[in-house]
Amino acid sequence: MKRSSGVRMCTLAAGGALSLALITGCSDGSSKDSAATTDSASTVKALSAAELKQRILAQGEVDGYKVNAIGAAAPVRSKIKASDEKCRPLAYVLTGLAPADASAEIGRTVREDKKDPTDDATSLDDMADGKFEAALKDSLNLNVTSLDLSSYDGNGAQQALKALSAAVKDCASGFTGGSAGDEQKVTKVTATKPSGTGDESVAFTAVTEMDGDKGPLHAEVVRHGNTLATYYTMNIGAMMSGKTYTVPTPVIKAQSAKLK
Repeated sequence: MKRSSGVRMCTLAAGGALSLALITGCSDGSSKDSAATTDSASTVKALSAAELKQRILAQGEVDGYKVNAIGAAAPVRSKIKASDEKCRPLAYVLTGLAPADASAEIGRTVREDKKDPTDDATSLDDMADGKFEAALKDSLNLNVTSLDLSSYDGNGAQQALKALSAAVKDCASGFTGGSAGDEQKVTKVTATKPSGTGDESVAFTAVTEMDGDKGPLHAEVVRHGNTLATYYTMNIGAMMSGKTYTVPTPVIKAQSAKLK
């Protein structure tokens, strides 16, 4: 049974999905012009961790998805590395963190609630090669999103988004980054169309490579005043099948509604 390519792709994507370690994708698209708000925001104070906890998505607030605290799996910002300093904002986002250090930050995992098969399916090990591959891809065909809320004093949120936008352009040809000792190779970063929510946003797709297998990861960072909502999504089944996927719109809309 030939399972090597599927296993390698699972390793590539699962490493980021389970540890929320590396996100791919990038865009300098901005939904609104923030220049006019920069000066007026200079004296704004960051929200506290307690206030962010009240504003981040909770279980039951987005249909079709399960929301869980990240807990011990949360990445540590000080351990995130990048082969090029200007790509560090991308490395942060691709590990499920905001693009820059914040006064307060909190994260959640938002996983598509895919129903288990209702038929009497045999175990994967008992299937023929073709059926095994199809069943594996189908079982992994779900969106897993790392959601992070971060808040900043003054113009910190605008500056963080500006740095991310610059990194999307400067690191278009790729870089190596991630948690120390578990860095991954990003071969390409491409700006994509943002959702248009919030005051401004940056969206992108990053392509990672491991053992010759490549897969896209998708991210968007949306600014709501002096708070950033960072979304990083991967879908291992779609990556294995070569199908397209994006950061789930229902998740962005639900979180945006709590930040108005």
